[in-house]
Amino acid sequence: MSNQILVFLIDTLLGLFSLALLLRFYFQLLRVPYYNSISQFLISVTDFIVRPARRFIPGWAGMDLSTLMLAWLLDSIIVASVYVVQGYDFGANIIFSLGVMSLLGIVSIIRTTLYIILVAIVMQAVLSWVNPNSPLAPLLDSFTRPFLMIFRKRIAPIANVDLSPLFVLIVIQVFLMIVAGFYMEISALL
Repeated sequence: MSNQILVFLIDTLLGLFSLALLLRFYFQLLRVPYYNSISQFLISVTDFIVRPARRFIPGWAGMDLSTLMLAWLLDSIIVASVYVVQGYDFGANIIFSLGVMSLLGIVSIIRTTLYIILVAIVMQAVLSWVNPNSPLAPLLDSFTRPFLMIFRKRIAPIANVDLSPLFVLIVIQVFLMIVAGFYMEISALL
């Protein structure tokens, strides 16, 4: 019982901070407007660790790699912590085990990214029906536009209904299934 509580707390607290780091990375990558409350929140929550990390991990091609690397490191720590709490003994294979934990961290980052896109598209679709002039609408539009444009170029709206979110959600669900399979295969190595 106490192990389940500890796993829940580790996964929740560190997972939320990893989510904040990933959102900061994607907001910068996708050029989401800087002066909105969510961007400001993400910057203020993660700045204490991102700024020092930038001294050691430089950006590349306009990407803030330090933020992405911190999110990956945090996800790897979450995975390793959960395995340790559940009684996994790293023992003699510590290098191999850490490599597997790193791979699981990468898969976890990909899974979280897919969920971020999924939630953003669902929120954008709901807001477009309920309150299209919401202050959150431009933020969601700039975040989801690159993913939706792939289908908007190929599929015309039907009776003024944009079906591109539906197709993106289907593709994300397929990718989530693939990622879950990779996660199972990699964790079977331990």
